Parts: sequence; structure tokens; C-alpha cells
Amino acid sequence: MREQHYKTSALTGYNEKCSSLWFSVRVSAGRRCTVMPGGVEYGELGESLPAISSLNASYSQTSLSMPSPHYLPLPPSGRRAISDVRRTFCLFVTFDLLFISLLWIIELNINKSIWLNLEKEVVRYDFSSSFFDIFLLAVFRFLCLQIAYAAFRLRHWWVIAITTLVTSAFLIVKVIKSDLLSENVFGYVLPITSFVVAWLETWFLDFKVLTQEAEDERAYLAAVSAACGSARMIYPRAVSDGQFYSPPESLAGSEEDLDEEGLGRRAVTAQEKEFVRQGREAMAVVEQILSQEENWKFEKNNDIGDFVYTLEIPFHGKTFILKALLQCAAELVYQEVILQPEKMVQWNRTVSACQILQRVDDNTLVSYDVSAGAAGGVVSPRDFVNVRRVERKKDRYISAGMSTNHSAKPPHCRYVRGENGPGGFVVLKSSSNPSVCTFIWVLNTDLKGRLPRYLIHQSLAATMFEFMAHLRQRILEVRASLR
Repeated sequence: MREQHYKTSALTGYNEKCSSLWFSVRVSAGRRCTVMPGGVEYGELGESLPAISSLNASYSQTSLSMPSPHYLPLPPSGRRAISDVRRTFCLFVTFDLLFISLLWIIELNINKSIWLNLEKEVVRYDFSSSFFDIFLLAVFRFLCLQIAYAAFRLRHWWVIAITTLVTSAFLIVKVIKSDLLSENVFGYVLPITSFVVAWLETWFLDFKVLTQEAEDERAYLAAVSAACGSARMIYPRAVSDGQFYSPPESLAGSEEDLDEEGLGRRAVTAQEKEFVRQGREAMAVVEQILSQEENWKFEKNNDIGDFVYTLEIPFHGKTFILKALLQCAAELVYQEVILQPEKMVQWNRTVSACQILQRVDDNTLVSYDVSAGAAGGVVSPRDFVNVRRVERKKDRYISAGMSTNHSAKPPHCRYVRGENGPGGFVVLKSSSNPSVCTFIWVLNTDLKGRLPRYLIHQSLAATMFEFMAHLRQRILEVRASLR
């Protein structure tokens, strides 16, 4: 049912706390059930569950997505001897030598024959008129960097700092003292190219290679530590401190009581029990994220007072968290966002459709969701298959979900199948003012395809702010209709 891959993910925020294993499955996104702006036919979708049991585990899926599901750590024998990003750096260093060599050879052929110019610049070398030393400078950088970062796989910046310092100082003196600028156009091209490439190598190593490898190493160590220990959540505290409350139709009690004695049907097949387990797992992860608010890293905010944070989750990568204050009762947001996903498409144009594939029990369902295209067509529509779970506590409503597989909706060539880690919506009641509430959206999704991840990350906060603008407008419309 659930694929297991060997993979390590970046960990930044709370590395000391990440010593236990996160169970995970892929999560998808919540969307609506009628025809909408993505060109999806209503006939394709069928009917949704009654609103009271429907749940939009994560509109997050609608927007641009992020790193993927939980993976087991690579065994020591299976880890790469040299990382992909370091290999790219070594390739760029080789390009540096070849490019400077090519420019020098071209310069040797401009006037007279190449052999006469070689004799002039090499045998009768003159600092003020020869380009040979710039070629030797490229050879110097190549040897130092390849020996340090390819042969010895050094994880420090001091070698490239020396090569860049020597290159910069030599080229500055060369330009000042020599008369290369009067020789030909290569008097400009060779020094400038050598200077720029040297600093590009420094930037790439410091900000890409060393940073990425450090994050991968932390993730690997956390995964190994977790795999060697018990399979508990990364946080030591219990999942919930308070009494669990199911949605209105279900009895209050433990999770087992809800399944065995609830008013609705309970999971009976192995497949249905797996869906219930996945839903509970997503719910537990979302609650753990909420309990670690002090570790959220601030990313952006807008003029209205909405804030976007990020949190690195082991095996899932970067998770985005939107936190906003809404001037309405928590029950209204619960009704519009969590219980009536089929209506969200009426006010949220980033959602194309939602189909309920299966109602597993009173708290759990499986849905098929389609997001509209984004970024002016650059991002094509994505579809998701999600398992979702909804629960009500004393002070909050929670809708959580993650990607799963369902025989009714295998991947289709019409859409790119996206995947989501644990995420969802949380509506917190105010203890002092029932007319306001706090809305939290936890988003961890991977759009798949060939989209640059850093571009998706940059645009994700704007997408979340846009959703909040639509939600506020919807709340105003609903309140106006009730007057």
C-alpha cells in the first residue's frame, strides 16, 4: 500500500529534538465536488459525502507544493561517496579550466601562428604582455579544488578561500601593472572571466554544497537515530492533552471507541483500517506541529496581519504554516472550510473539483481532488488522492490528511499526480471572545513534475495569503446572507 523509499530530507529547526522516527504516508489536497474552473466534468466526480462528515484535510494541496513523504534512511553502504551537489561543483571547476584554456588558445591564434605566440608567451614570458599566467592561475584553481573537494572531500571553505584570494589579488595586480588592455580584446576578457568564475565557485561551494551537505547529514543522523530507537513521534509529549471529541454525529471517547462503538459504520476491511491508520497518523503529526510553535521560523506577513512560518519536518522536508486571526465564530470557518469542501470551489478559484471516493467511518474519508493551473499556466493542474480525518476537541476543530492510493483513481495522463505530507486546517476557538477565532493552515506538498523547488517555495506564501483573502470575502458574504 505504502511505498517506502530511501531518502533523507533537510532538517534545520529543531535538530536536537529530532531523534525519533516519524511514521508517514503521502498526503493530498482538499478540493470540491462540482464542476469548476479546471474543466473537470461533474460526471467524472460523482457525489460527495454529507457535509457533516466531509473534510478538507488540506487545501494546501491546491497550492504549490513541497517535499514529499516519509522515507527510511539510506544504510551506510548505500550512501553516495560524493553528493550530487558536490559533483556539480567539481564539474563547474573543470569547466573553469577548460573555458579559460579555450579563451587562451583563441587569443594565441589572433596574430601570427599559434606556435610563435606560444614561444612569445611561454618561453619568453613577460608579466606585462603574456596571458600564460592567467592560464596557470586556472590550473592552480583546478588542482587545489579538485584535490580538496573531490579527492579528499573536504567539508570546509578554507581551500576555496585561498584560491579565490590568490586569484583576485593576482588579477588586480595583473591589470594594474601590465599593458594587456592595449594588446587585444582578450586583455579584457581573460582577466574578467577568470575573476568572475573564481567568485562563482566560492559562492556555489559556500551557499550550496556545504549547506546542502550539512542539512543532509543532520537528516541522515536523525533518521539513523530514529531507526535505532523506538518508533515514536519526534516529540516526547503525548499527542493530545485533552479529551477527544469526534464530529457531531460521533460519540466522545477514545479513538478505539470511535471506531468500535461509534454511531456510523466502522472500518472492516484491511484497506479501510489502513486508511483509518493513515488519517490518525496525519492528525498526530499536525498536532505535534501545533505543539512546537516555538520552533516555527518566520517567513512573511502581510498588511492584514497574516503570518507564514516554516518548519523542517524529518522525512517530509519544509512545511509551511499560515496563522491568521478571523473576525467570526470558529463554527463558521469550520462549516465553510472543513465540513463543506464541495462549496469551496464557489469562492476559491484555485480548486477545480473534489470527489469523495469512499467514506471509511464517521471521522475518515478518501477524496480525489483536482487543483486548477497556476502561474499563468506554467504550473499545470494537479490531482491528488487524499485520506482525511476530522476531529473536534474542546477548543479546536482539526482537519488533517495526507496522500494515499485508491483503486478508483489511479494516476491519469490528464494530470500530474501530486503528493502531500501531513497537513490540514485547524480552527482555534477564543476563550475570551467567541466572535473571533484563529485559523491555521499546515501545508506540506510536492507538485511533482519538473518545477524548481526554490521557486515553488518563494511563491507559496503569496498563495496562502491569497487563500485567506478569498476566505475573508466568503465569511463576509455568509454573514451578510444571515442578516
